[in-house]
Parts: sequence; structure tokens; C-alpha cells
Amino acid sequence: MKEDNLSAVEDFFLVGFSDVPKLQIPLFAAFSLIYLMTLVGNLLIMITIYSNSHLHTPMYFFLINLSFIDISCTTIIFPPMLARFFLNGAHISLTECLVQAYCFMVTMSTEFLLLAVMAYDRYVAICNPLRYMTIMNKAVCMRLAAGIWGVSFMTPLSHTVLVSKLTFCESHTVNHFFCEVPSLMKLSCSSTYTIETLSYIFGAVELMMAFLLIIISYINIVSSILKIKSKGGRTKAFSTCASHLIVVILFFGSICSTYVRPASTTSMETDKLLSLSYIVITPMFNPVIYSLKNTEFKMALSKTKNSV
Repeated sequence: MKEDNLSAVEDFFLVGFSDVPKLQIPLFAAFSLIYLMTLVGNLLIMITIYSNSHLHTPMYFFLINLSFIDISCTTIIFPPMLARFFLNGAHISLTECLVQAYCFMVTMSTEFLLLAVMAYDRYVAICNPLRYMTIMNKAVCMRLAAGIWGVSFMTPLSHTVLVSKLTFCESHTVNHFFCEVPSLMKLSCSSTYTIETLSYIFGAVELMMAFLLIIISYINIVSSILKIKSKGGRTKAFSTCASHLIVVILFFGSICSTYVRPASTTSMETDKLLSLSYIVITPMFNPVIYSLKNTEFKMALSKTKNSV
């Protein structure tokens, strides 16, 4: 590679959705509505739990964390993306790009781990109901939450630092609507082997550990539910974990649809659309799922609305 084809990159140009000019206004309206619904829904969950003392239990403590993650993830992505609709794409500095990529990885990592811990919480609640508050006491919940956030903040640091050291080719155009490490690596003239290896190792370990904990928890949950003789008892037991199970399926399903597919089927336009699945679907529908599937929460939500 000739020296004049390399550059000390200072900024990137994010294309966003400027390649479909006729859809700019409809897309802006749609994404604005999605962002507003996500904010309102998740803030309502947090306010409802905080203002109802009988919801101050481990399950709802982790649900507050989940809502906070969903708000953070969408806020990292949507406001800058919406601004670019009026700019037909926009320049973003390398530092800003790396910060956005890092923050996005933090929220994704946190959600993986949090969903796994929530599965364990449901396992304890159903399989060891008499010892639930002893096992999942306040101190344990705080340590679990601190551990999740600590691991999630530390894991992406190596990726971010290594990406910042890459040399980029003449083209600094990122055909995406936000800064993502895979998109940046495609523009690099340097070897990305180390970053890719770390991504596979950390991603596989974190994802497999989270997924394995969820699978083991639900195998034990289903086994315990099937041992309950009364139909009403089985229904009540299943209802306590139904919301979480739906969220897990949505989140892991959307992630797999994006990353677990043949390389021959990938294209930047497809990647952009599929990226929306895990950025939009889970954060927007989490409040709806927990509101519809949880009678206790619905009653508390109704009480909160009436008091406002």
C-alpha cells in the first residue's frame, strides 16, 4: 500500500440513510416516534417501580437496570442519527466515533449479562421460593449489578484502544447510521487480526456464559413447573418468568439475525436494517411486554398513572 493512500484519520463521514432521499422525512418521523416511545415506556417502568414500595424486589431491581440500559442504548444511537437526516450524512471525529462505538458495546454487553442474571433470579424464585429473599438479598443484587456494569465497562476497552491505533485508507466513509467496530475495521489498511481475535474470544465467552446460564436456569424452571400438580399453580409459576423469556427470545433472536448468518448474504444495506432490529425492537417492546404479561406490575402502573 502506497504511503499517499494512507492517512492519519481525523474524522469519518457517516452515510446513515441519505442513500434513500425520498424516504428521509418518513424515516425521520418513524425513528423520532420510536425513540419517544422507548423513552416514555422505559421511564414509566422506572418511575412505577421506584414509587411503589411493594415492587422493591430483586426482579424489579434488575428490571430498572434493564430499562436504564435500553434508554442509554437508544440515546447513544438515535439523537445523532436523527440530526443527520437534515445533513444528508455527517462528519464525526475519530474520538466521537470511538466513544459512540465503545458506549454501544458497553450497553450490549450489559444487556447480555443482565438478562442472564434475571434468568437466574427467576430460577431462584420458582425453584427455591422459600429461600428466595435470603439468596437474592439486597447485598447480593447490588454486587451482581456492580459486577455486570464493571465487566461491561472493561471488556470493550481493549477493542476501542486497538481500533484507535489502526491506519485508515483514503475512504473515510462509513456506510452505516452509527459507529460500530466492524464498520470501522472495513476501512482499515492495517491488520485487524488482533481485534477480530479478541472480539471472537470475548464475544464467545461472554455470550456463551450468558446464554448457558439462561438455558440452565430455564431447564430447571420448566422442570419445577411441570412438577406442580395444579393447573393454576403451573400458570402462576410460568407467568412470573414469561415476560423475561419473551425479552430474551427477542433480544437474542435479533442479535443472531444480524451476526449469525453466511458472509455471502451480507451487505451494508442489509446490515443497517438488521442492526435496527436489536437497537429498536427490544428497547421499545420491553415496557409493553412487562406491562401486558405481569398483573402485579399492571396494577402498580395503573396506580402510578392515577397519582400523576
